[in-house]
Amino acid sequence: MLEEYVNEQGRRAKEAARILATVSTERKNAALRAMARALREGTNVILEANAGDLEAGRKAGLTPPLLERLMLNDARIEGMARGLDEIASFGDPVGEMTGMWTAEQGLRIGYVRVPLGVIGVIYESRPNVTSDAAGLCLKAGNAVILRGGSEALGSNRVIARLIAGAAENAGLPAGAIQLLDSADREATRLLMQMTRYLDVLIPRGGKGLKNAVQEHAKVPYIMTGMGNCHIFVDATADLEKAVPIVVNAKVQRPSVCNAIEKILVHEAVAERFLPVIASVLREKGVELRGDDASRRIVPDMIPATEEDWDTEYLDLILGVRVVAGIREAMDHIAAHGTGHSEAILTESYENAQAFLSGVDAAAVYVNASTRFTDGAVFGFGAEIGISTQKLHTRGPMGVRQLTSNKYVIYGNGQIRGA
Repeated sequence: MLEEYVNEQGRRAKEAARILATVSTERKNAALRAMARALREGTNVILEANAGDLEAGRKAGLTPPLLERLMLNDARIEGMARGLDEIASFGDPVGEMTGMWTAEQGLRIGYVRVPLGVIGVIYESRPNVTSDAAGLCLKAGNAVILRGGSEALGSNRVIARLIAGAAENAGLPAGAIQLLDSADREATRLLMQMTRYLDVLIPRGGKGLKNAVQEHAKVPYIMTGMGNCHIFVDATADLEKAVPIVVNAKVQRPSVCNAIEKILVHEAVAERFLPVIASVLREKGVELRGDDASRRIVPDMIPATEEDWDTEYLDLILGVRVVAGIREAMDHIAAHGTGHSEAILTESYENAQAFLSGVDAAAVYVNASTRFTDGAVFGFGAEIGISTQKLHTRGPMGVRQLTSNKYVIYGNGQIRGA
């Protein structure tokens, strides 16, 4: 019965995707604005459902960071609606001709941007992803099957019902937006293996979800999130500037993937910098876990284990290591980073350029907080995730990143010989 339900969603999405690929920009934009209005008008019913999810989450023992991700309020719902309005204001990538040339045979060959087709999005905790993902997929001409976490099922049901209804009333095909509405984990596995209908899968969540996708998925996927992010404080860093950057990157919103989880400090400045930053971070409630060298300078740090260097805490916990120089810092990042966001604080142009070229990550910063790795900051509006792989896209994924390309060829009777 469950398999039939999931396959029916796939069939409806595939039919909707064929229509969406040819829908005009004006109609898509009208649908997006209608979806935004539906969220604003449905704020009270969304908050009521979210309150139920939060209460259930507390009883189930969800951690404070997970509850913070789950929580909606008036401002967050308005932010979701504004995100849809903003997506509507963006240029439409579908149909964009990215190149055209004439072949030797006289054929005019063009390279045009097209939708991916049917996108499955699996995500945890954050119900705002329901509207963000749906809006981005629709603008790029894709149908979407949404699979939120069971902890947010009540909130996601209401949000999906409101925006799907608004999109359909605005002239988009039924099946363009669907929520996989089941608490059964088997539904997630079935979605991962929907090779007949699903074109790509985008998981947004923690290590457990990523491992499950890698183990069970039979469809192509774009891995996102997993931000074991670092800041390297170089010997030439402006230490006054470094303190607020580190604090912002760790404390502003520790539960998100672009927050730092580790700082690497050059041994030449460790004696001056570590006591200062440790004091400031402790005032903010941050637990510090240091290596032997950092604990000689700040003895009351908790000893870091090997496991710590690979852990994405998503909490007010920070790993600290003293390194001999930029090469050791880059080696540490290569061994333990997740390809998300990495930063160097330095006044050396040579070191900045070496870090930019030598660190393999989706976003690499000089003298700035990693918290800026975000679709809105990069000018994409709402994002569907931050890709940490190299195919088919990397970094924040907005509308343009949810398209593919095809060749269109104009002829005048040409036939091929040998």
